[in-house]
Order: sequence, then C-alpha cells, then structure tokens
Amino acid sequence: MAPRQESLHMLSVRREARLKKLAETRPFIAGSLAKVGVRCGNPNCRCASGQRHEAWVLTRKEKGKTVTVHVPRDMVEDVARWVEEHRRRKQLSQEVSELGERMIRLFVRASRGAARNRARASRPQPTPSGTPSGTSSRSSSPG
Repeated sequence: MAPRQESLHMLSVRREARLKKLAETRPFIAGSLAKVGVRCGNPNCRCASGQRHEAWVLTRKEKGKTVTVHVPRDMVEDVARWVEEHRRRKQLSQEVSELGERMIRLFVRASRGAARNRARASRPQPTPSGTPSGTSSRSSSPG
C-alpha cells in the first residue's frame, strides 16, 4: 500500500490538537526524581554499618552542573506527577516543532512543483510535426 499523502491542512489540524494539549495548565517541574541511600552520620545507626536510609531527590542540570534538591516523603507523589507532566509537555513541544517543519517542507515541495508547472506552461508546445508552435517548418534564410 502506498504511503499516505500528507496535506498542509492535515498537518495543521494535528499541530493544533497538540497545541491545545499544551495549553492545559498543570504543575510541572524539570528534572528526574530518584530514590537514594543516605547516611545520617550517627555512628550507632544502622546506616553506619551499610544499611542506608531512603531519601528522595530531584536532580536537574543548570549551566552544565547537576543540581540536587531533597524531596520530602510527603511530596514524592506530587513531584513524580510534576516530573511526568514536564516530560509530556516536552514531548508535545517536540511534536509541534516536527509538524511545523513538515508543513514547511510540504509547502516548499508544492511551491517548487507549481513553479515547474508554470515554467512548463510558458514554454512553447511542440506541434505534432516536432517543431514548436509559432515557428515555421520552412527555413527563413534568404534564398
């Protein structure tokens, strides 16, 4: 089966649908949520012998450096939703951008095709005898 032909209208409709999803406002945060093992520093604690405490952190990059923020246990579920929402928005933004680029490429391809068609239409058409219309098959040199 031949690949489906895309149209500017179809791409525009798809892009608008993604833009509507992006317009939905929910809290979001950039970064990754991770569970880490930490030591509290108490020499009599179980973590001193290797069995570490669990803690949650949010990490992100800022100017090429990793920034880590402690996330309280009571906020872990909320922060996980915010991180997921950021990923969803990032994915939608990428799709909107890709659709825009495809629209540009399709428009350019169609414009070039139209220009070729105009150029062909403006050229003299050959007659059945093989000479372009508007010219005589007799030579015009004096005799």
